[in-house]
Amino acid sequence: MSAIADQLADLELRGALRLPLPGSGETWSRWQQLADITRRNVVLGRLAEAHCDALAILAEFDESTPLPGELWGVWAAEPPSPVLEATREGDGWVLNGTKPWCSGASICTHALVTARVPEGRRLFAVDLRKPWATAVPDTWHAVGMAESDSGAVEFADADATPIGAPGAYLTRSGFWHGAIGVAACWYGGACSVADELHRHARRGGGDEHTAAHLGAVAAALHTARDTLKAAAAAIDADPTDEYGYARIRARSVRATVERSAAEVLDRVGRALGPAPLCSNAVHAHRVADLTVYLRQSHAERDLAALGHDLAALEQPW
Repeated sequence: MSAIADQLADLELRGALRLPLPGSGETWSRWQQLADITRRNVVLGRLAEAHCDALAILAEFDESTPLPGELWGVWAAEPPSPVLEATREGDGWVLNGTKPWCSGASICTHALVTARVPEGRRLFAVDLRKPWATAVPDTWHAVGMAESDSGAVEFADADATPIGAPGAYLTRSGFWHGAIGVAACWYGGACSVADELHRHARRGGGDEHTAAHLGAVAAALHTARDTLKAAAAAIDADPTDEYGYARIRARSVRATVERSAAEVLDRVGRALGPAPLCSNAVHAHRVADLTVYLRQSHAERDLAALGHDLAALEQPW
């Protein structure tokens, strides 16, 4: 196993991945813990978030809780190709085809996977320890997030258990709550990058420009943190999204945190120059990992979707 796999397994063994569920009244605690893990290591946080999201999804659909020692992924990317298809076989379902963008492809023991069915898209649970699921070599060439092992997985007559009805994965309120969990990890990763600038300033390094960058970084991180805290309180007040605001909230929070994290990356780089990127391997990895992780946002496409949602409201703010 890789070092990241060992660390993830250790977190699971110690119960550190058994977090409060979204909307349970402790959503901020959940996100704080995810942010703390990501602050320790961005890749570790990304994989931990997926495992915790899988547990939340299974709980939302009243499915059984995963057993100790299991590490779960959520593989729901749906590009035009390749296509993963689910078909009935006897009393069950089987999966055939290739699923791209599978974080933890050779680390996870189980995954929640979306696949095409005649009615559209459906979520399935799959045991990855069987020979019917194989990580495809040379499908993950990233420098940032290299250790996330996010290549493709090939399924061949893989036994699969349906989770929810067709389309239910996207229409449940928890989908949008989970989307903010990713932003909490972005925030944690941004804190870890900012830590390098803070240490530099505390050692007496830099000048007034350095101090100005540190102040701006703090403001960006405080904005991200306060936005996440407010969203957590709103989710706890309306966990089933009776007010229908979960999608707008998630898109707005993600945009805010993404912008804050991007500012942190930019200002820390401008303040410190190339030295820590060239001489500090831990910091260099954090910067590279967070840069790639932020692209889980779809940038202007997500902003456009948010804009369309807001245009339909009489009072958007």
